[in-house]
Amino acid sequence: MREDSLLNPTIESEEEISLRPKRLDEFVGQDRVRERLRISVEAAEKEGRALDHVLISGPPGLGKTTLAGVIAHEMGVPLRITSGPALERPGDLAAILSNLQTGDVFFIDEIHRLPRVVEEVLYPAMEDFQLDIVLGKGPTAQSIRLDLPRFTLVGATTRKGKVTAPLRDRFGIEEKLDYYEPSELATIIRRSAGIIGVVTDDAAAELIARRSRSTPRIANRLLARVRDFAVARASGFIDEDVASRALEIFEVDELGLDKVDRAILEAVTSRFEGGPVGLSTLAIAVGEEPETVEDAYEPFLLQSGLLKRTPRGRMATARAYAHLGMAPPSDTQQSLL
Repeated sequence: MREDSLLNPTIESEEEISLRPKRLDEFVGQDRVRERLRISVEAAEKEGRALDHVLISGPPGLGKTTLAGVIAHEMGVPLRITSGPALERPGDLAAILSNLQTGDVFFIDEIHRLPRVVEEVLYPAMEDFQLDIVLGKGPTAQSIRLDLPRFTLVGATTRKGKVTAPLRDRFGIEEKLDYYEPSELATIIRRSAGIIGVVTDDAAAELIARRSRSTPRIANRLLARVRDFAVARASGFIDEDVASRALEIFEVDELGLDKVDRAILEAVTSRFEGGPVGLSTLAIAVGEEPETVEDAYEPFLLQSGLLKRTPRGRMATARAYAHLGMAPPSDTQQSLL
């Protein structure tokens, strides 16, 4: 099974990137986050300074990268993009930092995955806007400190707890993105439908929204697949019936679970008799990497009340049995009363 499944994509298409809003007024949801960022952006603009460094956390697909682009657009500056795993050596980071211009927004995705030696280069760059470069090796090595223009670092992470305290403390603004309400996702779907040139009614948008796992990226991905079905097997217009038939073909059920989600639930309920089962054992049972199960699938199953974590491992809930059409063991029923 691949990590970049329909409901858990790891790579965005050009079409998905084109759907990203450019301004805070276009960004749907996360109202409190948007208002706080708007205040900070307006203050920075009035004072003619760079925005404070921003750390954005939250599950995949909620708009962390999009917000970085919005911040750059609102400030009227370029956005420089990289990721934690891509910065393998201090020199990689130094090359980017030395080419920044005053006010630029420098975005590091998955910042918690920065190597420690690279992260240490960031400390003086973020705090003092200076870059330490070591020339030579051994006893003849010399350290040179270069001044950097004042820039804004925007870091994104799906695991805020893995961002080290020294790095986290250097961010002036910290925001956490929450899962979206179905009404917000329906608004996003209608906006995206207009951009890609597909006609959909409100009932279809609401149905797709309910099956989008509270995540905008997934909502747009499902809309694209429903659009394909509507063009290939219907008139091209997306109504509730067309959306329902399309999602059935793509194996997305009424709770928004795909075949991997159901495989996880079936493994816990059937193979392991409801649990508890360890993460590594569960991952082997469904043919995925433990990190994929933990990061891509488990959060939504936990949020939906289908799985629960215990000190001994993962366990299925009574709701999981009900969703699979199975009767839960008596001890599972009792533990959830």
